[in-house]
Amino acid sequence: MRYAIFSDVHANLEALEAVLAEAGSGRPDAYVCLGDVVGYGPDPNECAARVRDLGAATVAGNHDRAALGAVDLDTFSALARAAIEWTQTVLLAETRTWLAALPLRRDIAGGLAVHGSPRDPIEEYILDLPAALANFSAAAFTCCFVGHTHIPGAFVLEPDGRVGTVTLPPGSPVRLRPDARYIVNVGSVGQPRDGDPRASYLILDADAGTVTLRRVSYALATTQAKMAARDLPSVLAQRLALGR
Repeated sequence: MRYAIFSDVHANLEALEAVLAEAGSGRPDAYVCLGDVVGYGPDPNECAARVRDLGAATVAGNHDRAALGAVDLDTFSALARAAIEWTQTVLLAETRTWLAALPLRRDIAGGLAVHGSPRDPIEEYILDLPAALANFSAAAFTCCFVGHTHIPGAFVLEPDGRVGTVTLPPGSPVRLRPDARYIVNVGSVGQPRDGDPRASYLILDADAGTVTLRRVSYALATTQAKMAARDLPSVLAQRLALGR
């Protein structure tokens, strides 16, 4: 069973289409979306419809919930809040209904899929070893797939209880050892923040026990032009070119 797993589309239709075109060429058995389909970008309804029609097993992200008024906007930066407030004005009824029905967690291939973390699927960022260790203790999973930070990479819990990090070189399969546990961050489709402006997603080969990070270029200038046309904050468009 092969899964194409992606996260943090953030209403960037050009990035989403580029990812789905490349992922689709490999004929995955299923798609998984780890939330934040909307927020920041110019095409929230179009991205939601694309993910929904794809049949991707999708979980809710904090921006998805915020767009519905279910998360306090004071918890967001001024730029993120401005984009969410704009998003709230353009969401179609069918988009709202779909977003509202998204669960916080899903089980896939014997693993767990969440947006932020196992212990706080909506809000928590897993950025360091202490946070990773706490989340390994929070749920009984072999491998948990997350987004939210927009930074791809992985944490590993060794059999002796030590926690470490695992690099995911783009295009190179990384073996998930059966004697260890993992938290794998798939990065972001629509708003990468690791210094690489290309969209990010992951291929999980459950039979081989490997994950492969993929990076895809997209029509970034088209997205930026749409953001300007919709009067979204210019900084949000500019940072796309920097991967920040």
